[in-house]
Amino acid sequence: MTVTTEINGHSPEKLLAPVLSAFWDQPNSWALRTYLRHEGYEGMRKALAMDPDAVIALVKDAGLRGRGGAGFPTGMKWQFIPQGDGKPHYLVVNADESEPGTCKDIPLLYANPHSLIEGMIIACHAIRSEHAFIYLRGEVVPVLRRLHEAVREAYEAGYLGTAERRRQKLGVDGLPGLDITVHAGAGAYICGEETALLDSLEGRRGQPRLRPPFPAVAGLYACPTVVNNVESIASVPAILNKGKEWFRSMGSEKSPGFTLYSLSGHVANPGQYEGPLGITLRQLLEMSGGMRPGHRLKFWTPGGSSTPLLTDEHLDVPLDYEGVGAAGSMLGTKALQCFDETTCVVRAVTRWTEFYAHESCGKCTPCREGTYWLVQLLRDLEAGKGRMEDLDKLADIADNINGKSFCALGDGAASPIFSSLKYFREEYEQHITGGGCPFDPAKSTVWADEPRSTHLGVNA
Repeated sequence: MTVTTEINGHSPEKLLAPVLSAFWDQPNSWALRTYLRHEGYEGMRKALAMDPDAVIALVKDAGLRGRGGAGFPTGMKWQFIPQGDGKPHYLVVNADESEPGTCKDIPLLYANPHSLIEGMIIACHAIRSEHAFIYLRGEVVPVLRRLHEAVREAYEAGYLGTAERRRQKLGVDGLPGLDITVHAGAGAYICGEETALLDSLEGRRGQPRLRPPFPAVAGLYACPTVVNNVESIASVPAILNKGKEWFRSMGSEKSPGFTLYSLSGHVANPGQYEGPLGITLRQLLEMSGGMRPGHRLKFWTPGGSSTPLLTDEHLDVPLDYEGVGAAGSMLGTKALQCFDETTCVVRAVTRWTEFYAHESCGKCTPCREGTYWLVQLLRDLEAGKGRMEDLDKLADIADNINGKSFCALGDGAASPIFSSLKYFREEYEQHITGGGCPFDPAKSTVWADEPRSTHLGVNA
């Protein structure tokens, strides 16, 4: 896409930072031969020549933060793994991308899987692991096939396999063996939570574990384990290859580097935009052609539906961890869902809450019971059957979930409730006083023809 207008004195091309997506549009971008033409596995070779602790220090100094939602420093997470404990160490890559609105890891794996595999080899060297796992969302079968093929190519090239074969192919003395197992999950949103993912990987029902102990001490098979997001690990090779100063030249001081933004909803050109942390939604919309013609932005999510929604007054908020946090939300997975004035906030929040009620694992009472009752109230409000006191009841139930559930699913379910009541309480009240929703769903392209869910046993 070519955009000629300047943004803050810069051309749009200068605001983007294509690293992971640099050659997605090239033929056979997923193949090893293509990856090698773009400095593929150069970072791995540099890392294997370094002491493991030096690799951890480099990633830590670069300031890479987890790209899966929480933004925890990646190098620090690696540093938590105890050394000399005599136990196997494991690396687990969380590719169970299922947050509503999030679509970055799956395109990355589909177009450039070797960036992940190279990053995993570097990470395993750093934490002294000889076995790594990729937990992939099972519905994305084409990605699963492409990932299996990329792992096969890595074995064939000698990047993975027995110690003897790796030493022979890579020319590094003392190199241990390394295996990567690709596991397809069964489609549960809760398995995106790292401890539920570990339980699922071990063959049990995916439910969050009580912590402590944390995965770094007792994770997979009760051994020290690092769980990282796909984009986090895939970002590591470029840091090793080009250096920490290069990485820190992008983004902000506390949130350095490049990242993938998923732009979706009522925008002219939705898709993946890879830019430095700290870019704004206004700049991204300029690059993507803006909102759909004839419409304006009403509200948006900075990191998927589990993050507090923002409005058009937040267009110039820097999209980094500190900037979005100061605005009262979370950067999360950088899933920028944009909704225009045709969208009913109550309807959108109801759909999101139905999702969380359905995906709750049921292990803890606040989430299991609270999300159910949130859905009942929201459905009544949307249908015009609610009462004014229901708005306070809605906030009260959300407050009883937020911070009191076993994992972050409860917090995610409460976030759109709090934020929508903060910014659009009048719209909720209009549903009550007007006897129903004043919006015509046919005018909105979002969920216009979606049938009502009956998963809670309540007829729509």
